[in-house]
Amino acid sequence: MTDDRRPPAEEPVLPESTPTDRPADVPARPAGRPRTRLLLLLALGVLALDLVTKLVVVATIDMGEDVRLLGGALYLTQYRNVGAAFSFAEGWTVVFSLVAVAVAVVIVRTARSLFSSAWAVALGLVLGGAVGNLVDRVFRDPGFLRGGVVDFLSVFGPDGEVWPIFNVADSAIVCGGILGALLALRGIDFDGSRAGDQQRADAT
Repeated sequence: MTDDRRPPAEEPVLPESTPTDRPADVPARPAGRPRTRLLLLLALGVLALDLVTKLVVVATIDMGEDVRLLGGALYLTQYRNVGAAFSFAEGWTVVFSLVAVAVAVVIVRTARSLFSSAWAVALGLVLGGAVGNLVDRVFRDPGFLRGGVVDFLSVFGPDGEVWPIFNVADSAIVCGGILGALLALRGIDFDGSRAGDQQRADAT
């Protein structure tokens, strides 16, 4: 009598799927949370510092007065700038006001896709500075979008003899712009990745 019992056939073992299994053409989601909070907090800090310093200067320093500090390395004064940062292109106040509005809108719209802390710092500085000077152009004389921005920092000489007079907002815009340019040159994207990372991954 033969034994017809056979061992049960082994079922094929399917590979376990992992969260990282995705089509090759679908980019991976950047790790971590968007750096929106860092951007906005830095922008608010720059804006607050800019507004406070301008209010103090207007309240304590008369037009044309120079306060010598640091042995002449820095002078405090009060000057109304109707141009861009560092008194560039005076007479284009309305144009620069509209540009500041456009810059602020673009940066805020970009914030949700921002995963790079360095880019958050760069754009936060630019946003805070742009809004700080925009407040002056909106609310100060001679009128809406044409107001003179309060500049008060003069280095190495009074009244902008060596370098154009500037303020905290101007400094933030320039520093943020320089940082952004360096990040772009290094190929760092808003999500924190480098421009060549995806190409190297595809090659492997």
